Amino acid sequence: MIAILGAGVMGEVFVSGLIRGGTEPARIVISEKREERAREVAQAHGVHALPAAEAVREATTVLVLVKPQDMAALLHEIAAHLADGTVVVSLAAGIRLETLEAALPRGVAAVRAMPNTPALVDRGITAITPGSTCTPVQADYVEGLLSAVGPVVRVPEALQDAVTATSGSGPAYVFLLVESMITAARDLGLDHETARALVTQTVQGAATMAAQPGADAATLRKQVTSPNGTTAAAIAAFEEGGFRDLVLRAMTAARDRGVELGGGTPA
Repeated sequence: MIAILGAGVMGEVFVSGLIRGGTEPARIVISEKREERAREVAQAHGVHALPAAEAVREATTVLVLVKPQDMAALLHEIAAHLADGTVVVSLAAGIRLETLEAALPRGVAAVRAMPNTPALVDRGITAITPGSTCTPVQADYVEGLLSAVGPVVRVPEALQDAVTATSGSGPAYVFLLVESMITAARDLGLDHETARALVTQTVQGAATMAAQPGADAATLRKQVTSPNGTTAAAIAAFEEGGFRDLVLRAMTAARDRGVELGGGTPA
């Protein structure tokens, strides 16, 4: 059984993704403190909904998708009900493996993971860090399980907050760019629908090009930036505005907030 604790947007993403990936709905149980939401997700996907302590009793894998500030109370609630050999996968930003392992009974392995919202359309990416007692077999299983909604990479835990700042929060940066480009296009005279189509297709196409094997973003940028041309004028305006430094400051702020959520102090 797979227990998913927290049936918000991302929780439901993993429910539907696992089912699309071949997991039988009967093997999935969810827990959500909002009863109406629990019923909604259960009915939509044909899975069972139970209180957290009951949901984990027969589970061999537990995915925890609650807010970081709710993690301690939830782990306290379920700890006594976890069977030996269970793997608990935390998808909460900032929560350290040592925190998870200290709250879990012996014989229960922990994995820290950071997904992102494009998992909604099976275009997400998740970074995982297996805990000290997680076996290679368990780590491979978790990687395969989470790949139902996109690629999975493994990183040292010291880099998990950097992952949060890069891919966890990253979709919002892209949405802000899309939003800003649409607004600018409208200011230049285009109607909303035309601006939206032009911007979203451009971003999608550029991302596809950048994702090609061997592709390099800097090289691609230079290829479309003719000297003294229109693109060069736009890039110059970005550079004069401190675009690169702004991106670094934004991502550093996100990284530091992740550290704080885990109870640490940013460097």
